[in-house]
Amino acid sequence: MGYMRQWFKSGTPWIWLNGGAVAFSMIMVVGLIGLIAVRGFGHFWPSDVALINLSNADGEQSTLIGEIVRSETVPAAIARDSGEAVPDDIDLVTRHLIKLGNRDQTDRDFAWYLGLGMQPWQYPQDIMVIERREWGNFYGRPLALLREGVEVATPESDNFMPELQAAITRSLELHEEIRRLERGTIGRINTSLDDLRLDARRLELDETPADIRAIELDRIAAERAALDEQYAVLRQELDVIYASTRRDTLKMEMSDGNAVDISLAAIMRVTEPNAMSVFGKTAQYFERLWEFLTEDPREANTEGGIFPAIFGTVTMVLVMSIIVTPFGILAAIYLREYAKQGTMTRIIRISVYNLAGVPSIVYGVFGLGFFVYYLGGSLDQLFYETALPTPTFGTPGLIWASLTLALLTLPIVIVSTEEGLARIPSTIRQGSLALGATKSETLWKVVVPLATPAMMTGLILAIARAAGEVAPLMLVGVVKLAPALPIDATFPFLHLDRKIMHLGFHIYDVGFQSPNVEAARPLVYATALVLVILIMVLNLAAISIRNSLRERYRSAGE
Repeated sequence: MGYMRQWFKSGTPWIWLNGGAVAFSMIMVVGLIGLIAVRGFGHFWPSDVALINLSNADGEQSTLIGEIVRSETVPAAIARDSGEAVPDDIDLVTRHLIKLGNRDQTDRDFAWYLGLGMQPWQYPQDIMVIERREWGNFYGRPLALLREGVEVATPESDNFMPELQAAITRSLELHEEIRRLERGTIGRINTSLDDLRLDARRLELDETPADIRAIELDRIAAERAALDEQYAVLRQELDVIYASTRRDTLKMEMSDGNAVDISLAAIMRVTEPNAMSVFGKTAQYFERLWEFLTEDPREANTEGGIFPAIFGTVTMVLVMSIIVTPFGILAAIYLREYAKQGTMTRIIRISVYNLAGVPSIVYGVFGLGFFVYYLGGSLDQLFYETALPTPTFGTPGLIWASLTLALLTLPIVIVSTEEGLARIPSTIRQGSLALGATKSETLWKVVVPLATPAMMTGLILAIARAAGEVAPLMLVGVVKLAPALPIDATFPFLHLDRKIMHLGFHIYDVGFQSPNVEAARPLVYATALVLVILIMVLNLAAISIRNSLRERYRSAGE
């Protein structure tokens, strides 16, 4: 008994308890990330497509084509309540969730089917999976490739797949050309036309002499006419390209035997997963994963990629960091080094600590009211009067989202910086002053460099908090789908007034606002993992900078 008492007094049990708690937490974190990774990134693996023959209680036969998503065993009463014919002597039934695709033809993408009356699944190698720009996947058997209504190749011919892949490659190239023209050249023309409209509006509002106004209006009219001519030429070019995209058609047979014509302009990819090798599936897996990370979203964000959300998240965090770092550091330096340590200073510190616990949605409401409506509206009245009543800065945008998050994370930076300044030994300050340095020189050349690692710690915590916030961003600049990135080749290159997409809001939108829940489920996991990885990358970058600064000033601190 005395040995146990002495063992407890030694503190060894608490060391083991803390070690076990840390190990358990690490296992939980790794397990959670692993679960998200499997359920999210497993979605991009090309699954085999089953051919299923069904027979109901009346002996009627039907055929399904689709991917087996998951299976589960449920009480027979649940199946009876949903209208299924289940014999009374059966207590448990197995049902399967099948992705049927062909949503434009059947009005449903996923459906549950009971295992009763289901024949063994078959996996014919001639079944095709067509990934489309709209209406999701299409499953079926190919019948023919048509060019301007004339049959070019059939599945029985040796040149069918080469002809089909060549036609799809051509269609994708034409689509990229259309996108380049619409977002590039035509986009710049539209921007120039809008600038001319604002110039004309400015002449109406300003008290410009009549002769100068006439000259300016003539200039605007001439430039607008030149731009209209350029647009007309590009419009004709686009019409030719659009007509060319409708040249090829793929005739497909559905599971019920009906034939459907699919324009290659609507097709992203055609594969035969049942006939693919493991190496072929692996190559396509990484291709689809790369598209997920680099493409724009489609189909109400349930298809396509998340690149605009990644780009918007990184841009917002960087702008927020640029704003919050100087303000937080300067505020901490004033409170610690210059402010008189009295009642008012203590009240300010307590207020800063309390601000760190305010719910984030409160910051969003404040940002909407002060930054967007008051500050942004004032900027529009002063500098963008010609664009009114259409707001420029008086509407949610990147700058207001970044400012709101900077305000939200400001207490974190202030507290971390103050603690770093407080840890600098007084002997270093006294030694610097004894050598003849002024208080200002001591602060900025000795104390602040030594406290830089603590400042970086505050920035790391601020980045981690800001990158995962969602609630305030919904009010001050984040949208479901942004038409353009906040950074492009158009002056001034960084457009602080534009709305952005955000990974956190994208997860919320896909998970809770999607009309196709089953299709959105794996994308929620995949996007969540990307957000976690992005936060880790940002934090690791800041940690590496902090460690290098710590090594740089270690000898000075000793």
